[in-house]
Amino acid sequence: MTEARGYTTEQERFWAGEFGDHYVRRNRDAALVTANVALFRRILETTGPLESILELGANIGLNLKALHELLPEVRLAGVEINREAWSELSAMPFVEAHHASILDFEADGRFDLVFTKGVLIHMAPERLEQVYATMIESSRRYVCLAEYYNPTPVEVPYRGHERRLFKRDFAGEILERWPVELVDYGFVYRRDPHHPQDDLTWFLLEKR
Repeated sequence: MTEARGYTTEQERFWAGEFGDHYVRRNRDAALVTANVALFRRILETTGPLESILELGANIGLNLKALHELLPEVRLAGVEINREAWSELSAMPFVEAHHASILDFEADGRFDLVFTKGVLIHMAPERLEQVYATMIESSRRYVCLAEYYNPTPVEVPYRGHERRLFKRDFAGEILERWPVELVDYGFVYRRDPHHPQDDLTWFLLEKR
């Protein structure tokens, strides 16, 4: 287990604090796991067999729970900055839970797949390069991003707060800076009648 070591950005303090606690309590719907199973099933069709997966920004583990249903024998690890969320994540016997900021985290080895889902949009834009590097360095083969997409960087007000949500072409920035290639991508819609998500665009990248 990795412990949190202090925060250098306003976004880290925001998610580690009271707002992050409230987020945990708002997002417990079991239907989210079902939707995540459908999403990751689609992504895993492209990756083929995996032995290890790391999620950066795992919250209470709804994504990792879905992955465990799909791949019960795979090693799963998650990094979470909010202590309340990490406490629940660490109670899952199939997850290696690290209490840390993504900006502080250093993996003790590489994972076949490293991913984020609705996390990069909340990171300080000036620190994204560091997050990208962590994802690439922690990955043995694949990197997956499921985030809000926009072709150019834009800030969006988030629940009455400024500088808390940013859209951009995260995958494109990684493709421009690191030796990776685009393997697959897709969109999941909030009005999907069976497995709605929050208008996320996902990108699967593979290291060359």
